[in-house]
Amino acid sequence: MATNITWHANLTHEERKQLAGQSGATIWLTGLSASGKSTVACALEQNLLKRGISSYRLDGDNVRFGLNKDLGFSEEDRNENIRRISEVSKLFADSCSISITSFISPYKQDRLKARELHAESNLPFIEVYVDVPLEVAEQRDPKGLYKKAREGIIKNFTGISDPYEAPESPEIHIKTHENTVEECVEIITEYLIKKELIK
Repeated sequence: MATNITWHANLTHEERKQLAGQSGATIWLTGLSASGKSTVACALEQNLLKRGISSYRLDGDNVRFGLNKDLGFSEEDRNENIRRISEVSKLFADSCSISITSFISPYKQDRLKARELHAESNLPFIEVYVDVPLEVAEQRDPKGLYKKAREGIIKNFTGISDPYEAPESPEIHIKTHENTVEECVEIITEYLIKKELIK
């Protein structure tokens, strides 16, 4: 860990809110692979941008092409993956943008740390459990990952050989096998309006 560093203060978050004309927050989508996280996240980002709200989506696969390309899928690497995304999403939220993350993030402790990191800076953290039964996720399997996991080709696969610890009390609980993408986006958007995070 670097020790010869000093935090360089700039505008306060409240000053940014006044200048930006909006609040920042992190919307953290968690769920099994093929639960619909990325699909909902994309649609949500489009909806917010159409409303004139600054937002940005951080996708589990996309960040592994750059920021997290040095990480694998062991429990240790998954923990580090989520730690980095927690820090990045907090920066977006602090900039008064709506950060939308779509990561399996299978471990409760990692999601709790992400929440606590935001709480330390008084930034809203909204956990969205994108819930589908395992059999539905396997039926969808758009990347063929479950099939490979069942065949033993992919190791450390969440829901098959690795655990998924479902949220016990998320702010929002959506079921993509029961609701359309549009309905899921509406549920999240209505929550943001109710909490006065967007107009």
